[in-house]
Amino acid sequence: MLTQYIQSALSRSCYKQLEDQTWFAEIPGFEGVWANAETVEACRAELAEVLEEWLLLKTCDRDQLPT
Repeated sequence: MLTQYIQSALSRSCYKQLEDQTWFAEIPGFEGVWANAETVEACRAELAEVLEEWLLLKTCDRDQLPT
């Protein structure tokens, strides 16, 4: 269930290449979840890690998760 939630959230990710040629990604509706890396692949991996950590914090704080 958690894996499906993460994959669904990541499928909504928005990526853009910045002027310095690095990649920036965020997930609409997941405030504070973003990543920046040298390649789009590294950016996606970092975003997944940030999302997992964010979800753990939200769960520990008993905050509502985005649907």
